[in-house]
Amino acid sequence: MNNIKTQNEQIKKKISSRQIGAEKEKLAAAYLQEHGYEILTCNFMCRQGELDLIARKNEYLVFVEVKYRNSNRFGKAEEAVTVRKQMRMQKAAQYYLYKERLPQNIPCRFDVVAINQDEIELIENAF
Repeated sequence: MNNIKTQNEQIKKKISSRQIGAEKEKLAAAYLQEHGYEILTCNFMCRQGELDLIARKNEYLVFVEVKYRNSNRFGKAEEAVTVRKQMRMQKAAQYYLYKERLPQNIPCRFDVVAINQDEIELIENAF
């Protein structure tokens, strides 16, 4: 009985984490639009990985990772974009270019929107 209760609590926590993530991605999209970005796609998923937001800013196609932390207990949000995450994003971006039949030499960059508690920071060309 205790095991089932623990599983139910984990499921509820996961659902609320997803809801919070979706909320913060909407907040990040609005923030980017205020700063001149045109949002093209949200939550692009493929076998290679996931891209939270894909946008256009001037001549750049921008792949954006959104990270949120409600406290600094486990570090800042931007610190959660690990090298492994960066590699998966790069592979997903290559697939996006292929799928959309965009030229491989289109100017691209990777930005991070870090949301630490209520503070939003845009890190352009993060990696």
